[in-house]
Amino acid sequence: MVGDKLKSSSDMRSLSILEKVLDPPKKMFSSSNDRDIALSHVERDKTVSLIKAWEINEKTKADNKAIKKLSDIASWENSKKGMVEGKLRNVEVVTQKRNAEYAEKKRNAISAIQKIADEKRAHVEAQRKKELLHVEETAAKHRATGTVPKKSTCGCLG
Repeated sequence: MVGDKLKSSSDMRSLSILEKVLDPPKKMFSSSNDRDIALSHVERDKTVSLIKAWEINEKTKADNKAIKKLSDIASWENSKKGMVEGKLRNVEVVTQKRNAEYAEKKRNAISAIQKIADEKRAHVEAQRKKELLHVEETAAKHRATGTVPKKSTCGCLG
């Protein structure tokens, strides 16, 4: 009998646990007022849930709109920068070309000046040699005849 009591009490515990798992406790409303309060809580929770979903949706739309605008701005900025940088490269190319042409003209001018200076130096050297030859010939003639030249180039002889 003692064994029967132990067996029956353990059976009772397992039955009560089984009932708790299978049948969750149900609230019994004692009055219609309690039922109305519970329905209003359910309705309020539903409304709060809808408002929260709407809020999340609107925030997501605002974020997506801002992201799209920022993307458009970045695209516009990159496009404008690209155009300006392209123009800058073109200006740099034109400037380099002009500088190269200008430098070439100046090198040609320097070369022409050097050529003219060389020609003038050659002419002066030819004149000097011609005059020296004339002086040597005149001096040789005076030596041969024993005469003194009539005029001096430095003005000190007479």
